[in-house]
Amino acid sequence: MPLEAPLAPVSERVADLNHRYRHHGATDVLRHALSDPMVGRIALVSAFGAESVALLHMVSVLDRTTPVLFIDTEMLFPETLAYQTEVTRALRLADVRILRPEREQLFLRDPDALLHLADPDACCTLRKVEPLQKGLDGFDAWITGRKRFQGGTRAGLEFFEADGNRIKVNPLVNWSKSDVQDYIVNNRLPRHPLVARGFPSLGCRVCTASVDPGEPDRAGRWQGQEKTECGIHFAPAG
Repeated sequence: MPLEAPLAPVSERVADLNHRYRHHGATDVLRHALSDPMVGRIALVSAFGAESVALLHMVSVLDRTTPVLFIDTEMLFPETLAYQTEVTRALRLADVRILRPEREQLFLRDPDALLHLADPDACCTLRKVEPLQKGLDGFDAWITGRKRFQGGTRAGLEFFEADGNRIKVNPLVNWSKSDVQDYIVNNRLPRHPLVARGFPSLGCRVCTASVDPGEPDRAGRWQGQEKTECGIHFAPAG
């Protein structure tokens, strides 16, 4: 048997995928990402946050055996942990993998669980970035729920982007906030209980606050700091 041709570099595959699927909708992009050999072995990374259930539902309809990676930083809201269990059961997700920071590293670098006060970037690295990088071992690509309307570094997102040696897939880039809400309502999906209490974007409880009406969704993340991202969406060498 002839050997399979090696895959092209990630940057070339990303450019080709964005060209081929630039006029497609979210469901088509996701369907192709789950089966396209140019994408490879893929997982969905989900925070089970305020809007996560829309993409989780789409994946459950297309292939509920798709691996779902959930990072439990051990600083999440109790409501988020309960919601993760509820949504997993409701959508019958077959392969949810819970990633946690390594115990030894927590003891060495954050024994008092106060690192977020002195160095929030280092805390995110310890509790989110490193567990995710370990969880992504063996995968060629991962799916995110990021959208352009969320602003900041997300305003220029494409469906596919290079992430070191992996491809990152963003099926919902073109969706508006109302698109997400309509999808949740139309499919009668369970809502995160904290949304009704003024948390349109959710992270760790120690770094997330409620927002006032009219404020950007992510205004409650790292309030009073220049920080806007936890770091999992930065290039591995960045």
